[in-house]
Amino acid sequence: MIRKFVHGAALAALVVGLAACNTVKGLGEDISSVGRAGEEAIN
Repeated sequence: MIRKFVHGAALAALVVGLAACNTVKGLGEDISSVGRAGEEAIN
């Protein structure tokens, strides 16, 4: 019983971790895009 819970928790943590990495990457790309747009507007 405890073993199943530990395996399930580890799997859930892995999935959340992978999703978070993808989200952070997307956020970084969005910030870069805003920076480029601002730079173009200034020039």
